[in-house]
Amino acid sequence: MQNRIIYILILLTSVISYGQVNLTVTPDKTTYNGKDIVNLSIVLEISGSENNPQTKLRLPDFSKFNLIGTGSVNNAFMDPETNTVVSQSVTRLALEPKQKGKLKIGSFLITINNKIYKTEPFEILVKDLEKKTAAANTSKDVYLNMEIEDRDVYQDQPTIAVLKVYSKNMDNLRKVRNIHLPEQENLDVFPISFAKSEIDPSDNGSMASQILAVFMVFPNEAGYVDIPGVSASLNSYSHKEKIVSNKVKINVKKLPEGSPECFKNAVGNFNVSVANISKEKVEVKKPINVLVKVTGEGNLKSMDLPKIAASPDYEVFAPKITSRVLIGTEGMKGEVLANYLVIPKKSGEITIRTEHFAFFDPSNKEYVDLGEQSLAVNAFSHDQILESRTTVEKVNEYTNTFLETVNTPVLKTTSLKVKEKSKFHWNILFTNIAILLGLFIVYLLFKTWQRKNRSVKETATPKTIGSVEETEREIRESQKTDINDYFSYLENLKDHSDYDKFFRTFDELDGETKKQYADGSAGDFSQTLENNYGPAVAEEYRSLIQKAQIEKYAPVKSPEAMDELLTAIVNLYSRISK
Repeated sequence: MQNRIIYILILLTSVISYGQVNLTVTPDKTTYNGKDIVNLSIVLEISGSENNPQTKLRLPDFSKFNLIGTGSVNNAFMDPETNTVVSQSVTRLALEPKQKGKLKIGSFLITINNKIYKTEPFEILVKDLEKKTAAANTSKDVYLNMEIEDRDVYQDQPTIAVLKVYSKNMDNLRKVRNIHLPEQENLDVFPISFAKSEIDPSDNGSMASQILAVFMVFPNEAGYVDIPGVSASLNSYSHKEKIVSNKVKINVKKLPEGSPECFKNAVGNFNVSVANISKEKVEVKKPINVLVKVTGEGNLKSMDLPKIAASPDYEVFAPKITSRVLIGTEGMKGEVLANYLVIPKKSGEITIRTEHFAFFDPSNKEYVDLGEQSLAVNAFSHDQILESRTTVEKVNEYTNTFLETVNTPVLKTTSLKVKEKSKFHWNILFTNIAILLGLFIVYLLFKTWQRKNRSVKETATPKTIGSVEETEREIRESQKTDINDYFSYLENLKDHSDYDKFFRTFDELDGETKKQYADGSAGDFSQTLENNYGPAVAEEYRSLIQKAQIEKYAPVKSPEAMDELLTAIVNLYSRISK
């Protein structure tokens, strides 16, 4: 009987040791200054495989803290004394105190096998809590507050910030102007919207609030990063003062290890493509335009784009970068275009390759290596280009040259240029001959009409000569060219990539427009526009002239930039032309 009792006691002891659960929490210290972060380590140890957690770790009330970072690590090992498997889970929490004094941290709870395990509550001491900038504003009635949507992000991953203004008097909300977003070396800030929202009359107790701005923040270094406050001016009839929002601290997680060698700083989800956008045949020692396009969502404006790799088969020059990016509350989406000028050095098959490109996908928490992108082109020598032309193509080239030499803004003969065809078409030849005959007949009719008109003028009774002002007005009206002809001609030149004539024609259009204001302008033409249409139109004119000069002397002219320039010309000159 005694042996049975001893056996039962040994069995119960082994069961108790086999199913042991231990839950502890430890702060890094018990006394903190205002700028310190409270770091808590929660350790859960479970001995044996029969004990399975039924709930996740439940946190206590953190209303007196800001939770700015979390992380956890799980591992398992064999206990040599009890010969059982011990699973261990370590959770780290980073807390930012909201107030000073003694702060109580409650119990952490977890349920295992229908039994609740908890830690003992404890207190920490916070000394001299750093005051928020919003509370230290010079205005006692108005203050700004910056809110961050996600305070736990990866390096180069965006987070959304919202700027609000608070005041007991709604009339003060309309006095806040000149918002300046934060600037810092370890941050890239992009505005999303400066549109003011509707006023919330009771957002914070008895105070009214209004959203002033929404912007996106890209932290480019890991660790705890302070986002500086947003400043604005409070204008009233008597004085003007500056107000500043609070600072916000975020936890920027370091990117995981094991990144590919080609990874630089692209964070998001992207695709890369390469294409030849030149319309002509590829000829040795003649430049072609190769477009490298990166599309997707992420840090498009700050990441390093994949470059065209160097090769002895071709020579490559620095690209012209253009972007079509939409910045919104969902992130930064769009495409970035790198237009390269590539000159083949040899004839035959040439493969143009980009550098290897990789990015980090924060949604899946993994690196994606897209490798290199390639473009195969067939380059011809100059003699091969000449030999490949047919008789009809040579006739077309001569005809196009003739039409270009007689082109005017009124007669858009460049639209009659013939594109090269790979097959022989008799219709094209007959069309060219008909065009030449038609031009000759029009010329004869014009000369006949001119002689008849001259004879009628000689026999007609001379009109009474009016005043000098009336005569000048009639001359200007007779010499005035329809501005729509200039627009059509500029579009025609842009479509045929004849950029030299494009900018010469634009100078003529600008000169004709200035002549219309000759009687009232004695200095800078932008000043004349400001007097007639206001400062906004004058600034638009100065920006357009500057943009035209940049595109005129750019080594590589992209079709997208020329489209934007033509649209700006049409929009402005259709308004200011008399």
